[in-house]
Amino acid sequence: MESKSMREHKKHSPLKVKVGIITLSDSKSNQQKSNNSDDTAIPKEDVSGKIIMESVKGEHEIVSYTIIPDDAELLLRNLNNMRNTGAQVIISTGGTGIGKRDITIETITPLFTKELKGFGEIFRYESYKELGTGAMLSRTTAGVWGETLLVALPGSPNAVKLGMRIIKPELGHLVKHMKN
Repeated sequence: MESKSMREHKKHSPLKVKVGIITLSDSKSNQQKSNNSDDTAIPKEDVSGKIIMESVKGEHEIVSYTIIPDDAELLLRNLNNMRNTGAQVIISTGGTGIGKRDITIETITPLFTKELKGFGEIFRYESYKELGTGAMLSRTTAGVWGETLLVALPGSPNAVKLGMRIIKPELGHLVKHMKN
């Protein structure tokens, strides 16, 4: 529940922010051949990316959306491109676990000028209530990179829904504070 003073404080926050979305997934980024006779390549279904998109669509402006493999250089290049196209918030999904190919956290945290540890803490607490001790495997985080907010969510659709429930109400508020 939000306090009256927090509601007052948020009144001066931007209502609409510019959002970039990145799905990191080796399997989803690989092109699979369709059954069409022209052999057109189509990407596999990106459920988590679509959840983010549906969550922010209408309320905020989506300036970019992409699916990339778990590759640090490619992630950095896409983050820069999205920031250069005006993204104030970049939300990624995938690559936050402890597997060998999970590179999101190692790639983005050096960019942070300020880390929002509370986001990851709340996310893991809420996950713990649903999943139990397995929630400790999540390295979900968020942080400020210049005047851009980076949010790293797991690849699981349920985890993305939870993360968006936590972060979405604060997007305008966070953008406001990054500019001060």
